Amino acid sequence: MRIVHAPAQLERRPRAVALGTFDGVHRGHVAVVRALFDSGLEPTVITLDPHPRIALGNRVELISTLERRLELLAAMGVAETLVAAFTPEFMRLKPTEFVATYLHGIGAQAVAAGESFQFGHRREGSRQTLAAAGLDLLRVDQVPGVSSSAIREAVRRADLDAAAGMLGRPFELDGMVVAGDQRGGTLGYPTANIALGPELVCPHFGIYAGAALGHRAAVSIGTNPHYGGTERRIEPYLLDFEGDLYGKRLIVELWERLRDEQVFASEVELVDQIARDVEATRAAVRPVS
Repeated sequence: MRIVHAPAQLERRPRAVALGTFDGVHRGHVAVVRALFDSGLEPTVITLDPHPRIALGNRVELISTLERRLELLAAMGVAETLVAAFTPEFMRLKPTEFVATYLHGIGAQAVAAGESFQFGHRREGSRQTLAAAGLDLLRVDQVPGVSSSAIREAVRRADLDAAAGMLGRPFELDGMVVAGDQRGGTLGYPTANIALGPELVCPHFGIYAGAALGHRAAVSIGTNPHYGGTERRIEPYLLDFEGDLYGKRLIVELWERLRDEQVFASEVELVDQIARDVEATRAAVRPVS
C-alpha cells in the first residue's frame, strides 16, 4: 500500500473515499471499505492521526497503533491511504475547503459516510454537504453493535470473545520487545517484555493464552506481584520458540484469560503454576470471529 501525508501527493483520478480514524479496523470499518470496492472506483482511505479526541486533550485508549491500522487496511486491498495530520490548521478547515482539497483535489467522485457523519470546522459539514458538492454517497451496510468504544470496553473487562466478534479477529497487543528482568529464563520460561504505548488499551491484569509469530503464547499482564513489582509488564512466553526478539516489534493475539496474578509461597509453586498455564495455553481455542 502507498501511504502519503498530503493530498497533493495523490494523483487526481476517479476515487471512492472513506474518511475516519479507523481505530481497530473492526467489522464496521470493513463494511465501509467493501463499499469502496463495490463502487468500481479507486478505493482510497483518508485516516486521521492523532485521534481527534486525543488531539483535543481527551483521554482515549486506542485499539491499534497507526502502523497496525495501515497494515490491516493494506491487507484488505486498499492501495492508497492518506494519513491526514489532525492539527489545529486541519480543524479550522471549512467543510467546503476540506472538500476542495481532500476530496475534489484527489479526484474523489464518491464517499462512504454514515448517516451521522460530520466534518470540517465545528463539524459543520454533513452528508448533505458532500451531496451538494456533487459527490455520490455510497451505501454502507451497518454492523449492529460494533464500535471502537464497545471494543475498548470489552478489552478492559477481558471479554476477548466479544472483542474478537466485533473486530473480526482476536484482539492484539502491539509493541517493541525491550529489556526486562530476564527472570523468566532462570525459571525455564524465557519471556519477551513488550513496551505497549501508553495510549493503547490493555486488559486488566492477569495471565492470558494467545499467540505470536505462529506460536502459542502464555502472556502475563501485570506487575509480577510475586517479586514485589510495581510497574505494568506485558510478558509473553512463546511456546516452542527459539530466537532473540529483543528490539523487534511483536504482535500478540490474546485468546483467553486464564487466571489472576498471584503471590506464591515459593518459587517452586510459581514454576508449577507456570507449567499449568502453558498447558492451558496449548489447549486454548482461538476466538471465533
